[in-house]
Amino acid sequence: MGHRLSKIYTRTGDTGTTGLADGSRVDKDSARVEAMGAVDELNSQIGWVLAQEIPDLIGEALTDIQHGLFDIGGELAVPGASTVTAEDVTALEKTLDRFNAKLPPLKEFILPGGSTQAVAAHVARAVCRRAERRLLTLSREEKVNEESRKYVNRLSDLLFVIARVLARQTGGEVYWDPERKKR
Repeated sequence: MGHRLSKIYTRTGDTGTTGLADGSRVDKDSARVEAMGAVDELNSQIGWVLAQEIPDLIGEALTDIQHGLFDIGGELAVPGASTVTAEDVTALEKTLDRFNAKLPPLKEFILPGGSTQAVAAHVARAVCRRAERRLLTLSREEKVNEESRKYVNRLSDLLFVIARVLARQTGGEVYWDPERKKR
């Protein structure tokens, strides 16, 4: 385990660089730091979903996911590190399948809405898609664990399904009406 910070400000980043867990320094706006930030923002947004009144099964799944995202953040902080596995991706797929099995098939596009809980999950989904894009950008410059990229891709799908579950339990899904603007 790496060093823990006992002092929050270090002044080492005042010149526009930040330290990675392996001791190297990179620009704060590098693709690696952008990816780390997007994954951190995603984890925080999932924390916001968890702060809502949600079913225990969703809460347990999201808590596990937060730990997985922290692992991905750790991988990004140590170039070349790899902790997320194909088994982690498969577990996420099984969770997605379990929640999706209880939903009716989609016949309409869904808008982010229905309840605070559902909207929080939709925002997490949108942030997840950004994190995936940042991982893709980084992978064009440096090696990124392919399983981590797959994990984040599946996670955006799972967050969509969770948003649907929450909307249906707490206020109803909101469907896009293509005729609305014509009225």
